[in-house]
Amino acid sequence: MNEYNLAELLEGSAARYPDRTAIVFGGRRLSYAQVDMAACQIANLLVARGVRPGDKVALSMPNLPYFTMAYYGILKAGATVVPLNVLLKAREVAYHLRDSDARAYVAFEGTPELPIGNTARTAAEGTEVDLYVVDPSLQLPWAGEPPAFDTVATDEDDTAVILYTSGTTGVPKGAELRHRNMRDNALIDEMLFDTSEERPDTYLCVLPLFHSYGQTVFQNAALAFGGTIVMLPRFEPRAALRLMAEERVTIFGGVPTMYWALLAALDESVDVAALAGDLRVALAGGSALPGEVHREFQERFGVTILEGYGLSETSPVASFSVFGQAPRVGSIGVPVPGVEMKLVNDDWSDVKSDTDAIGEIAIKGHNVMKGYYKRPEATAEVLRDGWFRTGDLARRDADGFYWIVDRAKDMIIRGGFNVYPREIEELFMEHPAVSLIAVIGVPHESHGEEIKAVIVTKAGATATEGELVAWGKERLAAYKYPRIVEFADVLPLTSTGKILKRELG
Repeated sequence: MNEYNLAELLEGSAARYPDRTAIVFGGRRLSYAQVDMAACQIANLLVARGVRPGDKVALSMPNLPYFTMAYYGILKAGATVVPLNVLLKAREVAYHLRDSDARAYVAFEGTPELPIGNTARTAAEGTEVDLYVVDPSLQLPWAGEPPAFDTVATDEDDTAVILYTSGTTGVPKGAELRHRNMRDNALIDEMLFDTSEERPDTYLCVLPLFHSYGQTVFQNAALAFGGTIVMLPRFEPRAALRLMAEERVTIFGGVPTMYWALLAALDESVDVAALAGDLRVALAGGSALPGEVHREFQERFGVTILEGYGLSETSPVASFSVFGQAPRVGSIGVPVPGVEMKLVNDDWSDVKSDTDAIGEIAIKGHNVMKGYYKRPEATAEVLRDGWFRTGDLARRDADGFYWIVDRAKDMIIRGGFNVYPREIEELFMEHPAVSLIAVIGVPHESHGEEIKAVIVTKAGATATEGELVAWGKERLAAYKYPRIVEFADVLPLTSTGKILKRELG
């Protein structure tokens, strides 16, 4: 047995830097000792109420200190954390509780606009799940519990976290991630962008902590290296810029739509030079970053956005830009240390070695999940000999850098030709009137699918459908340009900021 519990990330830093600020939220500063003590109290509460090693404990919490406290408290108890999207409805939460075999459930009370507590109560009705609702205006559920706890010994191959996939295809599935999966993926930050305990970074956490990106790269990595997490429960660009200035943020990470929103929010009231002076690292992932956004951010902030790639099933980071090298705009970089990547065909055979050949990304390494919880058949479809196939199409250049072409499921087949929406989206982002775009396929009688672009225009800009169709026709092959253009004030987004294409049909 190789003993290791992911809770050691917090415990180690709390032992070394008890008085260092771990979390900043709402003007309050919590030290490492305070966060660890609260996690111990939560562990004591759970164990006293019957939670045993290996039990599953669900967690519904926005970006608040309570998320981190509960997350590590559950781990200390030897249990498995099941983070849930806070936007789920009661029926969806109930599904996750049943599917994960949750023994207990910790949920934030929420607000009138987002009544997480009421949703949790409804979802837990008729189940044997012990529900703990956290309401800051009342006594916290763990108040009065002992502030010390002997962390339960677990094996590094035990399941630490079950992360549910978004369910864009079929019902959501729980990816089982080991303690070592999550540990190793957090610790590679030291090699990816030179973070260290000697020079602790300040991370602005706008990515949801219930999602793998925010959880690993901003919570677990920050705490592992004695950094400070500045939490923002809901991304709002002006609030993010204000916190970047006030807290002198050195690391920012987001999805492409967040970078787009930050740039749009810049005006004469924002001291961009001061922000740029503090900002050391900017990270992007979750979906393709438009080249125009990348270039404008670098011009304004003087920082190259480092693009990476990963999935819930890979803890999540699988590839990353090379820190210190000139940017390759649009590339997701190279495999991170300890991880292999390759391109495969539908039958799992390797794609020919010629550069720029397109195939599905497959990943092998310390980051790959055990499998989908209680779903051996679904696991067998995506895992073979340690390789996980992602569903994402890419090409690899002569230097070994990977370039996402598109999601296999997003690819449009028009008249027998494969069309990759990202290529069209990248081109249209160069149009002076286009602020944001999503390209999808819609049914067509003769061609099978037709190409449709849904566009948000820049403030004050005007363009007609005919003008944009003609513009695309001049620049794209006849089978690629959008024949249908629709305008929208906003595009639907997931809770993690990805464009929700399935709602645009």
